[in-house]
Amino acid sequence: MGGNTVRRTARAAALEELLSGRHQHRSSHLDPYKPHLDKRWAEGVTNALHLHAELQNLGYRGSYQTISNYLRPRRRRIRVVAPAPPGVRQVTGWMMRHPEHLGDEERRQFTTDLAQCPELTALHGHVRTFAEILTTRSGQHLKDWITATRDEDLPGLHTFATGLGKDWDAVVQGLTTCWNSGPVEGRVSHIKMIKRQMFGRAKLSLLRKRVLLTARRPSTQPVANS
Repeated sequence: MGGNTVRRTARAAALEELLSGRHQHRSSHLDPYKPHLDKRWAEGVTNALHLHAELQNLGYRGSYQTISNYLRPRRRRIRVVAPAPPGVRQVTGWMMRHPEHLGDEERRQFTTDLAQCPELTALHGHVRTFAEILTTRSGQHLKDWITATRDEDLPGLHTFATGLGKDWDAVVQGLTTCWNSGPVEGRVSHIKMIKRQMFGRAKLSLLRKRVLLTARRPSTQPVANS
């Protein structure tokens, strides 16, 4: 039996004190100053270093750690875990979707994120402008759009604009006329499907015959008039 247990047993005036297991409060140098700490905490002063300096001016000779230990349970009660910020993929999804297709909560959070980041706001404006050029087939405004993007500190857009300039004529035609490479891409995808069906075991001659026979079937792919 330890010394503390012996002393607690000797001081007990009744059996209930031994069976309760309650920790007996010990006096502290901080006791006379606790009302002041409670009052200052209620006023919004929660910095333990500042409170320690105040108590020293009032005559407190205890340690800073005693004050910190006294305030720790209060800090645990008021600690609030902030929600995790949205990820890059989520913000990109909001930016690429039409504003009318966003939910109320998504629109509210996206608006909040834009207000906190000027670069993101500028990027969103350029993305919406490019989407308008794409949907309205107004490729004649593409050069102005590229000029505007180069004035912003947005390296990702600079890379995209540089890529557009490498095939300028084709890009402008694609954003202006109704012609596109959709039929060609569809035929390429069809050939890839046939090749997968052959499990890579047939030679090019068989693949060629299957592609030609499939192209002649009106129900599968009509042949354009030459």
